[in-house]
Amino acid sequence: MRKFTPFTLSLRGRELKCDRPLVMGILNVTPDSFYAGCRATDEDAISMRVKEIVEQGADVIDIGAYSTRSGAADVTAAEEVARLRRAVEVVKREAPGMATSVDTFRAHVARVAVEELGVDMVNDVSGGSLDDAMFETVASLQVPYVLMHMRGTPATMQQLTDYDNVTCDVVEWLGARIEQLRALGAKDIIVDPGFGFSKTLDQNYELLAGLERFHELEVPLLVGVSRKSMIYKKLGVDPARALNGTTAVNTIALMAGAHIIRVHDVREAVEAREIVCATQRYAIK
Repeated sequence: MRKFTPFTLSLRGRELKCDRPLVMGILNVTPDSFYAGCRATDEDAISMRVKEIVEQGADVIDIGAYSTRSGAADVTAAEEVARLRRAVEVVKREAPGMATSVDTFRAHVARVAVEELGVDMVNDVSGGSLDDAMFETVASLQVPYVLMHMRGTPATMQQLTDYDNVTCDVVEWLGARIEQLRALGAKDIIVDPGFGFSKTLDQNYELLAGLERFHELEVPLLVGVSRKSMIYKKLGVDPARALNGTTAVNTIALMAGAHIIRVHDVREAVEAREIVCATQRYAIK
């Protein structure tokens, strides 16, 4: 077990000092996200979901308005912004002061979310590979940026799983992009190995086993595995029955020193964090 390394995020003029892992609650304002139990498309549903996330103890709300599951419908930038605007208004009303993140791969959407809507972070599943303007945009915005590994697009990613060594290759890919971001002046970079994105089922578990390697990058580590196919296919269930497996994988990630876990089920993640943190105090590493 690895001892947790504290970190600090600069959120638009205020500091979020983290002496324990953060739990990032997922707010999907899309009609086609892979887990139906966490979709909220109208104001009442969004309000209920935000209240649930807050009451269960999340530290950050991650707002997604474009589903990146394989086979999801394309959404225009204008529609993505409109969905985000509606959701952020509710979040600001129901959870004032809560740290927020926008889940988008579009630089324009990221800029609108931060500059106009007041969102604190950008979470990019493509690691800058789907929009050439993203790195310059987040560097100019000076907000925390989640750099996730993915090959291709959501439609093609599962045909792009040829690695020499998946863990080494993903660490190298992320490291090169961290250098690009820093050269542009970006700060508070967070890495995400991209579980379920351009990885086979077995590669996801190889990546999980090698998770401590990502600390070599010397930036915070985010892990997002909540109810993903690496869990429900392994267990022979569907996303609705993948909570127990998700908690098991989140616990493994926290024991490996993950700084942020991104989840649909906040209460269970918070409980897992409490158990792991109580144990980590006695870790040798």
